[in-house]
Amino acid sequence: MEDILRFETVSQYNAFNNHKTLHPLVSVIDFSKANPRRLRKTYFGFYLVILKDVVCGDLRYGKNTYDYQEGTLVFIGPGQIFGTDGGEELYQPKGFGVVFHPDLIKGTSLGQRINEYTFFSYQVSEALHVSERERQLVLDCFSKIQYELDHAVDKHSKTLLADNFELLLNYCMRFYDRQFITRESANSGILERFEGLLQDYFSSEKPQTVGLPSVTYCAGELNLSPHYFGDLIKKETGKTALEYIQLKLIDVAKEKIHDPMLSLSEIAYGLGFKYPQHFTRLFKQQVGMSPKEYRESVN
Repeated sequence: MEDILRFETVSQYNAFNNHKTLHPLVSVIDFSKANPRRLRKTYFGFYLVILKDVVCGDLRYGKNTYDYQEGTLVFIGPGQIFGTDGGEELYQPKGFGVVFHPDLIKGTSLGQRINEYTFFSYQVSEALHVSERERQLVLDCFSKIQYELDHAVDKHSKTLLADNFELLLNYCMRFYDRQFITRESANSGILERFEGLLQDYFSSEKPQTVGLPSVTYCAGELNLSPHYFGDLIKKETGKTALEYIQLKLIDVAKEKIHDPMLSLSEIAYGLGFKYPQHFTRLFKQQVGMSPKEYRESVN
């Protein structure tokens, strides 16, 4: 049976890191106080934002190099399994983290917006690399949360805690936008690979055997998480990854429609549609006329 360390509650995670539980749903953690540990796959039942030094032993980035080296932010959402098995070798964790349980944000502004922070579904290799100034802003947010934990609980506590977490995540969203821009050259390479992937896909037998290419499929082929991939494409092109795929599909469809030897149903099936009427509906949405009307107009 696979050895997975599981943390369902904030108090369990506090105990593991030698921290006192000041609030059952929230914690600010100094990982230097934790005992040395070995790498293990770990399940989390809550949200976790970790600010680490890039040299820490429990995060592996392969052979990639990064433009910001002062610190790294990693985001983990409820239900995720993080990390990898690393044998029996021990390491001393460093850095800081904030933890909040989903129950904390129910009925709050953050609870309504939490799905907008898609970086909670990014891979470790897609972590946020912050400058020293950004790092200080993050630590300031951590400090505000700790202040609320040290304050006696009152009717304002839940709102202020949720608001401070929302402030932190909004800053992180801004920092990720900056990171997409500062890595524009690397991102353009991913866009070119995406374009080539779609070209190869529609030139192969995959549409007939697999179906229409999905965002998840394309992200996997490019070794990216679906959310990171979608956010990157949106930042680079102004269109969602799905819209980009559909535009490529329509371009291929237009080329095939010019061939009078192919029926519209054959074109639909050849592109990966299960039903020709679905192809007709999408084509009309994108082009403003049906495939039949388009064929008549070009002929």
